[in-house]
Amino acid sequence: MRRYRDTTPEAHLFPTRPYDLVKEFVIALVAVAVLTAALAAVFSSPDEKAISLSDWAKAAPADVVATATSELAGTSTSAGYGAPYNTAGPGQKLGPLALQRWAGVRVPVDSAKDLVLAPLSHVDADPGLAAALARYNAAAADQQSTCAKAYADALGKAPDGDPARVVAGSYGPVPAVAAGLLNLARSGGLESALTSGQSFYATDQTKPLLLLSDSSYLADRGQAQHLGGKQWGMMNETGKYPGQAWLWLYTFWYQVKPFSSSGNADALVWGLMAILTLGLILIPWIPGLRSLPRHLGVHRLIWRGSGEPRPSPPPDRPTHRPLRRSGSRAPAAVSRYERSGLTW
Repeated sequence: MRRYRDTTPEAHLFPTRPYDLVKEFVIALVAVAVLTAALAAVFSSPDEKAISLSDWAKAAPADVVATATSELAGTSTSAGYGAPYNTAGPGQKLGPLALQRWAGVRVPVDSAKDLVLAPLSHVDADPGLAAALARYNAAAADQQSTCAKAYADALGKAPDGDPARVVAGSYGPVPAVAAGLLNLARSGGLESALTSGQSFYATDQTKPLLLLSDSSYLADRGQAQHLGGKQWGMMNETGKYPGQAWLWLYTFWYQVKPFSSSGNADALVWGLMAILTLGLILIPWIPGLRSLPRHLGVHRLIWRGSGEPRPSPPPDRPTHRPLRRSGSRAPAAVSRYERSGLTW
């Protein structure tokens, strides 16, 4: 029996040349780093300065007074938000499922006490403010709420919401307390007062952010940067730069009814996206949907040779090692090997 072998040379018989892998790696690394830095300098999104409570007080003092009054009246967003800050609101629900309440109150915040009264209690150099705080704390809860709501209504009717142009009324110590918060914010001390009591590094900005988010100033700044909910803000970036384009579908649902007009939109959109994501995962097992790629034939536009037969191997390069019996005629495809003497 003869066995025919391929005559492909061994790898070490091919010509070689020196190759410095470390050098090539360093060159590629430097080139990519320089290109990345250049593109980042030209196309990176702008580094917007963070909004501080001091900036807010200087830019919109009337808004600070109105926000402080709404905290005292219990009508601010944070006061009625619900979990995880309080139990005042039902929170986001998905049908009968109270999703927001499941986690419970993990970060308890009393808007009037923690965002207004507690920071002002640390101010020692203002006797008038101290007297107003003592008078406010001594009043009954319903009286506190009545005075705060009356002052909030008066601010809403005043030209430009200017506290100096509010008509006289029975507001109790609320105007003095709200003005005290404005002065503390202007001085830059409100932010530190809201974060005091933490560790050496005050990293929990929950209370400053809640106070700022209760204002109209933050919403106005967001609208100006096209970051509002009705402006596809979830996928936008500050300035005129493109943002998180992959969030387009999630943001899309906030632009159409009933989501755009629902106070429960976050839970509804989350539920819808969960269903769509589950459907995408289960496509290989859903009858009809799993056959769409085959019926649409889009793959033929990409893989143009899908319907063509594979070419047969050259006749002088067999894909296997043919054997022949002793005394029989060798196949034509291997006659060259037989003539070369590579038989045994």
